[in-house]
Amino acid sequence: MPESDADPEVPIVCPECETTTRIPIEDVADSLERHNEGMHDGEEVAQVDPDIAEELADLVAEDLGLL
Repeated sequence: MPESDADPEVPIVCPECETTTRIPIEDVADSLERHNEGMHDGEEVAQVDPDIAEELADLVAEDLGLL
């Protein structure tokens, strides 16, 4: 399958485990929950890369006419 046809992936970081990975967008919530439950007793340590999360929030705000 060509790269352009692939599902978008979101970078996920876990500073405590010192890991970074890319997860298909539809699996992000489940993957984060599973990792944080299994590795960090449910504490929200692993998260979407903060730079990407901020950029997405800006795009959504702009799209909604809030900026």
